[in-house]
Amino acid sequence: MNINELLKIGRKILIKNEIEYPIQICRTVLSRLINKSKEYLIIHSEEKLDIQIVKKYFNEINKIAEGFPLQYITQNQEFMKLNFFVNESVLIPRQDTEILVEEVLSILERKKNCKVLDLCTGSGSIGISIAKYYPEGKITISDISKDALFVAKKNAVEHNVILEIVESDLFKDIKDNKFDVIVSNPPYIETEIINSLDKQVRHEPLLALDGGDDGLNIYRRIINEAYKYLNKDGYLAMEIGYNQKEKIVNLLKKSKKYKNIYSKQDLSKNDRIVICQII
Repeated sequence: MNINELLKIGRKILIKNEIEYPIQICRTVLSRLINKSKEYLIIHSEEKLDIQIVKKYFNEINKIAEGFPLQYITQNQEFMKLNFFVNESVLIPRQDTEILVEEVLSILERKKNCKVLDLCTGSGSIGISIAKYYPEGKITISDISKDALFVAKKNAVEHNVILEIVESDLFKDIKDNKFDVIVSNPPYIETEIINSLDKQVRHEPLLALDGGDDGLNIYRRIINEAYKYLNKDGYLAMEIGYNQKEKIVNLLKKSKKYKNIYSKQDLSKNDRIVICQII
């Protein structure tokens, strides 16, 4: 088969299975397999490919058709204009989360030599991005998952950033007990909703998705403990689900430990982050 035939058949398979951006996905898969640019595929559309490449191509296209995320096949996702290694041990970084990082960086640009803790770091995309764009800071990233931390460490090395990596169930094993900013994108999907999510999302690690019966389990724990680990006027910054703003703001107010609570929306006009300061 030639390149054009492979792309056409792959596109039909993905369309049949209601996968978005089918031709872009097919080009991404094939260009990676033959180690050529997407432009090469267009220019050399009549080039015939080795049978082993053809088999690998259809194997990957069929996996994607079944809901396996493209990012786990390419093992790459762009975030904050940086490329991050990802695998099935971590949540795939999303553009919406860039709102959280940008807000933290906005806070940090008014301060010098700050200490930042990234809880539930996963691939490390949040903490590493902060370290990259705020090199004077002391950044700590933490996760309960050893496998996730392996990915985060790989990304830290790739981006040549120096930070502390800690395996911890939230604050349990955090030895440095005072930070200027604590940031987190915790699991926040309600348990009963997970099975109704898009099939691509259901391939991501349950540990990074499941927020308990009401989706707020990890938020309660963070809110109840974060103030102990914040310096005077320190910030707590969290990503939230689109329908969780009011509940999380109420949790913050109920704790009586935080002030100056505000939220920001993502590009789709959904409430996406909540920020506050320690009282």
